[in-house]
Amino acid sequence: MKQRTIWTIAVIMGLSFLALLLLQLQYIRAMAEMKKEQFDESVNRALYQASRNLELNETLRYLEKDLKEKSREENNRNYSPFELKTITTKPSKTPKAMILRPDKNEISEASKSMQELVRNRFVYQKALLNEVVYSILYSASDKPLKERINFKMLDKDLNAELVNNGIKIPYHFRVSTQDGREVYRCPEYSEEGEEYTYSQVIFRNDPQSKMGVVKVHFPDINSYIYSSVRFMIPSVIFTIVLLITFIFTIFVIFRQKRYSEIKNDFINNMTHELKTPIASISLASQMLNDDSVNKSPAMMKHLGTVINDETKRLRFLVEKVLQMSMFDRKKAVFKKKELDLNEMVENVANSFTLRVEHTGGKIYTDIGAVDSAIYVDEVHFQNVINNLLDNAVKYRKPDQPIDIYLTTWNDKDNLYLSVRDTGIGIKKDNLKKVFDKFYRVHTGNVHDVKGFGLGLAYVKNIVDLHNGEIKVDSEYGKGTTFTIKLPVIRETS
Repeated sequence: MKQRTIWTIAVIMGLSFLALLLLQLQYIRAMAEMKKEQFDESVNRALYQASRNLELNETLRYLEKDLKEKSREENNRNYSPFELKTITTKPSKTPKAMILRPDKNEISEASKSMQELVRNRFVYQKALLNEVVYSILYSASDKPLKERINFKMLDKDLNAELVNNGIKIPYHFRVSTQDGREVYRCPEYSEEGEEYTYSQVIFRNDPQSKMGVVKVHFPDINSYIYSSVRFMIPSVIFTIVLLITFIFTIFVIFRQKRYSEIKNDFINNMTHELKTPIASISLASQMLNDDSVNKSPAMMKHLGTVINDETKRLRFLVEKVLQMSMFDRKKAVFKKKELDLNEMVENVANSFTLRVEHTGGKIYTDIGAVDSAIYVDEVHFQNVINNLLDNAVKYRKPDQPIDIYLTTWNDKDNLYLSVRDTGIGIKKDNLKKVFDKFYRVHTGNVHDVKGFGLGLAYVKNIVDLHNGEIKVDSEYGKGTTFTIKLPVIRETS
């Protein structure tokens, strides 16, 4: 599948997942807002009814008190003899012969007169009652809020009204004057959830300076609001998990695609590399079998040398692939022993001198390490240094000499070896990939530099397995430096 097609599918699927997640979050937010509005309305309705109950209870209390006082006054009143006689004397019965039957017009007039009399009586009594009530309330407003409010009764009313409106969560309340002076707060009062406070004026018919305010807040309001959308939380979590899994899958697809491309390059390079020694061996064997070719001792020696060298080369290439396969399966076996890094560097430099001088360059060694003892596998660690020198020669500037600098030094806990060259260098984009298996830095023609892309991967594996570190620094066009850090061997007394 083409990379463009993969990117198109990835973008479409990613946007779909994000849109689904946003829709779910929007739905949760809308449900929470709706729940909050319903909660606000229920609380305000409960507070209003509780304040009404408080005012009605006060009115009834004062009316009962006033009626008791009036009754007591009536009981204590002294009547005159005439009033007592009027009260106790019963009206005489009218003789039946004296009763006259009124006509219909007289009944109609009497009915209208009675209705008018009842209406006037009702208006009068209503006005009288209003006057009494307002008189009671006005006289009550002179008292402080502490004396006018039964706080336990207020708490019961609040609880009852909240339950009636479907709210059954803990609440805290306090009462204050209109100017903000606190009069009362419930014993278990806390400030948690105080950012959502609901207020209700009490004694609204009083003068403004005599009014009170009851304020209620709910510590568990957020839990209550979002309890209605908890069933959506698993859906959101699963969507996020699917989105993360999708992103990881796309990442794996691209990584596998890159590995596939690297593998194809490796197969092409390996085929090219193996064909060269095979062709040389095949040509030499044909010459040996050709009767027309002069079989002089010099020719026989030359053909034998070619076959031997190309066989060694072929065996080296195969062994390199087998070594990397062995490291992948974690079956590498080291024969470690104590060696001197300075001595090893000198030996490798001497064996590589001819190859470097053939390009017109030179190898420079700066042996500065004092504690140069290392505990490594001799063959593998020599291969590490040889691979680094081989890379330096391979990636030199065309038709220019290559200079290589080998340096060793110490710090308190570690021993260092650096291999610096004056070759073409490595671009910054490729620096992080040079230690990847099968990766080769392209220089225009895929086959202009021999190799499988296994050399630096092998180097890093060997260094890591010896508890060391390797890093690379390069400036394109000026050269590359590989630095190996190894732990120092401590002498035990």
